[in-house]
Amino acid sequence: MEVTRTLARYLVNSRWADIPQRVRHEAARALLNWLGCAIGASRHATVERALAAVREFAGPPQATVLGRSERLDILTAAFVNGIASHVLDFDDTHARAVHPSAPVLPAALAFAEWRAVRGEELIHAFVLGVEAECRVGLSVFPEHYDIGWHITGTAGVFGAAAACGRLLRLTEQQMAWALGIAATQSAGLREMFGSDCKSLHPGRAAQNGLTAALLAARNFTSSERAIEAPRGFARVASTRFDPEVITAGLGERFELLSNMYKPYACGLVMHAAIDGCIGLAREHRLDAQNVDRIELAVSPLVPELTGIESPRTGLEGKFSIYHAAAAAIVHGAAGEPQFSDACVRDPRVAALRGRVSARADPSLRKTEARVTIRTRDGRVVSTHVEHALGTLARPMSDDDLEAKFRGLATGVLPAARIAELITLCWDIAGLDDAGALARAAAP
Repeated sequence: MEVTRTLARYLVNSRWADIPQRVRHEAARALLNWLGCAIGASRHATVERALAAVREFAGPPQATVLGRSERLDILTAAFVNGIASHVLDFDDTHARAVHPSAPVLPAALAFAEWRAVRGEELIHAFVLGVEAECRVGLSVFPEHYDIGWHITGTAGVFGAAAACGRLLRLTEQQMAWALGIAATQSAGLREMFGSDCKSLHPGRAAQNGLTAALLAARNFTSSERAIEAPRGFARVASTRFDPEVITAGLGERFELLSNMYKPYACGLVMHAAIDGCIGLAREHRLDAQNVDRIELAVSPLVPELTGIESPRTGLEGKFSIYHAAAAAIVHGAAGEPQFSDACVRDPRVAALRGRVSARADPSLRKTEARVTIRTRDGRVVSTHVEHALGTLARPMSDDDLEAKFRGLATGVLPAARIAELITLCWDIAGLDDAGALARAAAP
C-alpha cells in the first residue's frame, strides 16, 4: 500500500468546502486554546533559556514570538513558540495519543506572518496537519509510545510538514517528499518528561516540519515511501504498524473531533484524580491540615507517567500524581501556579504529598479515578470520577476556553488586546490576513 503517497494526495487535493462546519469550529477552539497556552508561557524560564540560546543566531524579523516583543525568522519563531505552547502541559490532547496543536500551529502561524495567508487557508492547513500527525501517530500506537518515543514530537513533525506544505501549495510529489523529509527528522524521547526537553519536542517538530515543507518546495527529494517502507518511520519506530489507520476514511472523518482541552496544567492522566480531590475538598470543606491520607485508584498509566514521588521543580510536579493531589487539596486548584517551583517547595503541599498513595487499577481508564480521603478526626469520604473534566464525555465549553485564555494571557497582554485576540480566533476563517493574529499577540 502506498501510504505516504496516498496521504500526500489527500493533503494536496482537499478543499475548504469539504471541511464540515463542526470541524472548522473545533479548529477555532484549538487555536484559541493553543494561543493562550503560548502567551501564558511566554515568560517561562524554559522559554527564556531557549531564546537566550538561539536569539543571536536568528535571521530577519519575520514572525512574532507570542506574548513578547521579539520577532525572529520563521524557523526560529516556530521553534520558540512550539516550546512555549507545550511547556505548561496545558495544551490540547487527542483522545488517544498526540498533543495536536503544539507542533503544527507554531509552524503554520509563523509562515502566515511571512507570506500573505488568508485565515481560511491557515485553518484548512491546520486541520490537515492535525489529520496527518494523528493518523501517522495512531498507526503505530501504542507500541511506539510504549517503547519510549514521545509521540507529540515524532508524529508532530508530520503535521507541521503537512500544514506548511499545504500553505506552500506543494504538488503531490513535493508533498510526498515533505512527508519523507519530516519522517527522517522524527524524534522525541519520553525519558525527557519532567525536563525542558519535553517542550523541546514540539518546538523542534514545528521547526523541522516547516523546514521539510520549504525544502520540498525547492524539489529537495526524499523517499516516497518514508512512512511504510521496511526501513521507513513506522517499521523502524514501532513493533506494530497499521497502514489502514492512515488511509481509511480520509476526508470522511476528522481526528480534530477527538481533540480535548485541559482545565488543569498537567498531563491528562492526572485530571480525574484532581477532579476528585477538588470536588471532595469543596463538598466536605476539608482542611488540608486535617487530612490524614489521600488514597487514589488510577489507571496503570498514571504511576507509569506521573510517578515522581518527591518532585524538586514545577516541571517535575507536572509528572507527580502525588503532588497534583496534594496541591489540589491545599489550593483547591490545579492551574499553572500549582505546578510552579514555589508550590512544589511549599511545606504544606510537601507534607501532604507524603500522605498520598496511588494504586494502579487495570479496570480504570486513563481519564477515570477513585479518590478516598481519610481525615484525622475519623471521617472517610470518597468519590468515583468516571470522566475527567475536559474529556470528550465532559468537554470544556467555548466559554470555558475563553476563561482559560483570559487567565493565561492576563498579566502578559492588556485586557482590550485579550478581548481582541479572542474575537480574532473565533473569526479566523474570515480574516484576510491570518498573520494579524500573531501580531496582535505581541505586547
